[in-house]
Amino acid sequence: MLLASANANGIRAAARRGGVEWLAASGADVVALQEVRAGADQLTAALHGSAFEGWTVAHAESSSPGRAGVAVLTAHEVRDVRTDLGDEFAGSGRWVEADLDVGGRAVTVASVYVHTGEAGTERQAEKYRFLEAVGSRLARWSVEGRLAVVTGDLNIAHRAEDLKNWKGNRGRAGFLPEQQAHLDRWVAEHGFVDVHRRLHGPGPGPYTWWSWRGKAFDNDAGWRIDYHFASEPLARCAVRAEVGRASEYALRWSDHAPVLVDYAL
Repeated sequence: MLLASANANGIRAAARRGGVEWLAASGADVVALQEVRAGADQLTAALHGSAFEGWTVAHAESSSPGRAGVAVLTAHEVRDVRTDLGDEFAGSGRWVEADLDVGGRAVTVASVYVHTGEAGTERQAEKYRFLEAVGSRLARWSVEGRLAVVTGDLNIAHRAEDLKNWKGNRGRAGFLPEQQAHLDRWVAEHGFVDVHRRLHGPGPGPYTWWSWRGKAFDNDAGWRIDYHFASEPLARCAVRAEVGRASEYALRWSDHAPVLVDYAL
């Protein structure tokens, strides 16, 4: 199972810039998208004529048009789809999980788009509640012994090695100890693995997000905020991971780069 996860920064804009074509050429048989920012018909139109046309699409759109939205696209049989992560987050377009049949094995793939947050505000408190809800879901998967992965844009740099300018970003919403502690618990208490870090080894980077502004991309002044957190049974199957960073600024189709992991099931 080659799983590609990408914050599309708007699937219609990404399609115009070549993003859908790039993902199709990657050979992925499962694609997790974040910030789809489209209704069901608009998503279908963006995928029309691509290798993804005819694939099963599990899509959780936001109740606020043009915002958020997550999806899982797959060539595999889909056994079940869930978008529930508690009443508070109904209609937020931030969580969708699909149970796939991959060669006769059940694999749960979740696409998540975590809030950006804002330190010291209710927006940050909401982000913490969302992370807690995700943690509860991972805890259940762990008890069930699932082959499962939550992948997507977490809007958190877990460690200093995941952020180029970590000293200058202390106290900012994406680099707060309180939210990093949630990821620590996913690992220590629920047995989930940061797959790319395990395969790649220590940082710095590789980063997955760079501002559109200035020379951030050219200078690789980025953040690693896009992840695959897999249950240990699934993580043991991971054999290759890469960040699909564009070779130059002009070839970018999102402010994020996709993260691809090959799971030998």
